[in-house]
Amino acid sequence: MSSKAILEPQLTEISVENDPDILAAAARLAGEDLCSIADLSSSEVRAILKLGHDVKRNPRDYRHALDAKQMVLMFEKASLRTRLSFETGINTMGGNAIFVDQTNSPLGEREAISDVARNVDRWVDVIVLRTYAHDTIMEMGANARTPVINALSDFEHPCQALADFMTLEEHFGTVAGLNFTYVGDGNNVCHSLMLTGAQLGANVTIATPRGYSPDIEIVTKAREIAESNGSEIKLLQDPHAAVENADAIYTDVCVSMGMEHESTKRAPIFRPYQVNEALMAEASPRAVFMHCLPAHRNAEVTDAVLDGPQSIVFDQAENRMHAQKAVLLLLLGGLVNVTKFQ
Repeated sequence: MSSKAILEPQLTEISVENDPDILAAAARLAGEDLCSIADLSSSEVRAILKLGHDVKRNPRDYRHALDAKQMVLMFEKASLRTRLSFETGINTMGGNAIFVDQTNSPLGEREAISDVARNVDRWVDVIVLRTYAHDTIMEMGANARTPVINALSDFEHPCQALADFMTLEEHFGTVAGLNFTYVGDGNNVCHSLMLTGAQLGANVTIATPRGYSPDIEIVTKAREIAESNGSEIKLLQDPHAAVENADAIYTDVCVSMGMEHESTKRAPIFRPYQVNEALMAEASPRAVFMHCLPAHRNAEVTDAVLDGPQSIVFDQAENRMHAQKAVLLLLLGGLVNVTKFQ
């Protein structure tokens, strides 16, 4: 199958201004936090993706939606996609981004997180955090009056997962009933992918080595959501069994930032979980390859797959901006400034 056949977008354009999911989400989410995908209902996840598609197709409609809105990005971890996609996203909707580098001074070290929250919310309209500890995000959310967005923690990466399933909708039209397989470490990205897939009715299969499976509370929650949406969550240890009939195969690094000391230990454990051409060949002929990036080339994925015709990794990266614009619009009440919604 040619790359053109694999990657041909199939999404049907919708009229967002009268969409009940978007209208309900705009009313419910204004002023709220996004710390976890579990903070959202299935209809709200659908709303974010629908709005993300429209923002991508019609960016001019949203040029002044967030005029004069101030966003602060407080990052304890280095970033390329997350920082630039948030900054460009709000800038192209009339707002402004302020970056605060916390890589040398983690939040809570110099000043109590509660005090940081009570200062920052006097100056800005939304706080975007990229942290190590998920508790940092939860504490900021509990103390700030402005919306707090989880741009990555050690427990979840909700904005990444939203962009990923937006990308799958572009390529498959719908993800309901889609067979989505994640191979690798049961980490923060895995958690958010499970929850998002469940919210959208995708069948999610996770293949991890023994001892590296996702958090049981996340698994339980994802299974509850999936059951209500007519899909299922499966946990396996065999990557070959996991990719059978898969429409999408996703992997991530097996050593996340902050865990570099485990590199030597983890390398041989995760070697059988490498996504290579042989493993991709065991999936559906229409299968796409996904990765949140940055990738460790020829470690968790080979160059042949990452750069191959089935890869949609850079579409995922692009859609970080569009999905996050949709999140910002809903949390900041920006749709009231968009003509089509008035």
